[in-house]
Amino acid sequence: MGGCSCDYNCEHISPTTIVLVGKTGNGKSATGNSIFGKKVLESKKSSSGVTITSELHVTTLEDGQLINVIDTPGLFDASLDFEFIGKEIVKCISMAKDGIDAFLVVVSTSRFSEEEEAAISSLQTLFGNKVYDYMIVVFTGGDELEDENQTLDEFLFNSPEALKQTLNLCENRYVLFDNKTKVETKRLNQVKKLLSLVDMVATKNGGKRYTNEIFTEMKNQTEKLKGHDVSLDDERFKHIYEMIESRLKETHLKLERQLAEERVALSKAEKKAQAAQKKLDEEKQKLKESLKKVEKNSDEKRKLKEKLQKAETENKKLSEKLKESQRERERQSAPAGGGCFIL
Repeated sequence: MGGCSCDYNCEHISPTTIVLVGKTGNGKSATGNSIFGKKVLESKKSSSGVTITSELHVTTLEDGQLINVIDTPGLFDASLDFEFIGKEIVKCISMAKDGIDAFLVVVSTSRFSEEEEAAISSLQTLFGNKVYDYMIVVFTGGDELEDENQTLDEFLFNSPEALKQTLNLCENRYVLFDNKTKVETKRLNQVKKLLSLVDMVATKNGGKRYTNEIFTEMKNQTEKLKGHDVSLDDERFKHIYEMIESRLKETHLKLERQLAEERVALSKAEKKAQAAQKKLDEEKQKLKESLKKVEKNSDEKRKLKEKLQKAETENKKLSEKLKESQRERERQSAPAGGGCFIL
């Protein structure tokens, strides 16, 4: 179940349990290392990712607070199947034991794609709307924003509506991390702000950790098998895997339906824009012909030129809109993978 770094016997102290979730390459492991203040999790910038299975690490902060950090693999890879994803979720839940204090959704400031949006949707489908009460968004790439002389507020102002909606649902609990900083005070301030948000989550939820029926089933089975050497592959855990797989398939179908609806809407919008563009082209041609007939009337000529200029501006806007629509359709035409959940 991964490594454990703990400075003293922490058996009788109730730790704070946080789970790092996010797309491969967004910096989950690097964020974990920033929390620890040392390299505990393997972190590399790679499209294939580094964390290949869920890992639990325990550390003690300077104030004596005990933190359980569960680092999870990016499970949005199209090559991953429901069975693997289900097992990783069960492993994560078994590590969390009595519940989760906070879900840290790690998002890179360099992108917020449809995959991130689908991941959060999957998280909500699997764990219910209650997950937003425990969610904190961690933006990585603070160093890149600094290089661009851009503030986080400016980045968020120009971010997609889906991201703004997610932040709204989790009551704007977010923090910016620069995981490359060598300045210790900066790292400590980042961690301090994050932990204050974790405390805020605890207060909001009356000190109750996140659990659901999957946690309850896991706990019941673990109690029944207490004293036996049983792995998570045991047949008695089968119905738990089936429960998770059912929800994952439900999410996959939901996303496929949503994608199909968006494609239809894009197609309608595209046809409408093409019709408007054709109409504008015809209007432009008429205006050009009218200009030739009013060479001696300067006032009328000026008005026609203004109308022509306005038509050309509208035409340009429609052309850009059509190009964006076509790019979006091309992105959505990419084949969807079997897995649709990301942890």
